[in-house]
Amino acid sequence: MVLGLDLNADGKILEVQVTGKLTKEAYQEFVPLIEKMVGQHGKVRILFHMHDFHGWEVGALWEDIKFDMKHFKDIERLAIVGESKWEQGMAMFCKPFTTAKIQYFDVSKIDEARNWIRE
Repeated sequence: MVLGLDLNADGKILEVQVTGKLTKEAYQEFVPLIEKMVGQHGKVRILFHMHDFHGWEVGALWEDIKFDMKHFKDIERLAIVGESKWEQGMAMFCKPFTTAKIQYFDVSKIDEARNWIRE
């Protein structure tokens, strides 16, 4: 798994790039960053960019559930950028776990996703 994190200049938008399977260790890397952002800014925005994504390892899935419950109201917008139909379905699956506005973008429209997350 490859994980890339990019925090925008004002510190309110985080772009997470993931390739392969999401691991528990990845959550240990980006969850503290998101919690720091929430502490500084209140609600945050996340662009989750998946390339050749193969889902979650079991430990990571548990970390995701804990994260969703703890940060239910902390995410203002969530852009999911991916390459396949099941990734598009993830945007619908996420809706009950957050109050965030969620939108899926095909990888060819990543610039649109970045513009939407900044609106």
